[in-house]
Amino acid sequence: MKKIALLITITFISISTYSQNSNEAKKLLDEVAQKVETYKNIYIEFDHKLDNSDADIHQETKGSVTLKKDLYHLNYMGTEQIFDGKKIYLIIHEDEEVIIQNKTKDSEEALTPSKIFSFYKNGYTYKMDELKTIKGIKIQYVKLRPIDSNSEINSILIGVDIKTKHIYNVIEKGENGTITTLEVRTFKTNQPLSEKLFIFDKAKYRDQKKYTISEPK
Repeated sequence: MKKIALLITITFISISTYSQNSNEAKKLLDEVAQKVETYKNIYIEFDHKLDNSDADIHQETKGSVTLKKDLYHLNYMGTEQIFDGKKIYLIIHEDEEVIIQNKTKDSEEALTPSKIFSFYKNGYTYKMDELKTIKGIKIQYVKLRPIDSNSEINSILIGVDIKTKHIYNVIEKGENGTITTLEVRTFKTNQPLSEKLFIFDKAKYRDQKKYTISEPK
């Protein structure tokens, strides 16, 4: 009887500790998201890495993105992606092609630049992970695991700069062993922006006869 009572006590302590850890992790991510909401706009330069030792894959790419609420203008791997609130414009310069898509339910659910600070809110469990000092900066990691057992994602680590409450990096581990890392190099806020930055100028590309523009019907 004493053993059963002890086991029950240990179980309750474990559940309580996990719940507290989970609450602390979510609270930290909520602080990051709430702080982002106070900015008029955000400009980020980032390093993107893709690694899979089994497949002998190692890729490193740089990119940048400007965010203004839900609007964004992304530059990555020689392409531009613009979201003006209604449509997504993918400009592939190498192929001289522009693909225009309407905002759909699928695109709303997809992980887009504007959701990088809020994607954690649905579909994941949380827990505090390691606290590391990187380049003199204290980074607290939060580990996310998908609730969906069929997810291709094994886990996601979000590194948060304790002092600024800004995201330092995001490390995603896939079930296939692929590790994707996004590390923020530059983080600027409330920059003077042209409103044209989030507007696709169709005439600019229509006049360049080499560019093919594909639009939804």
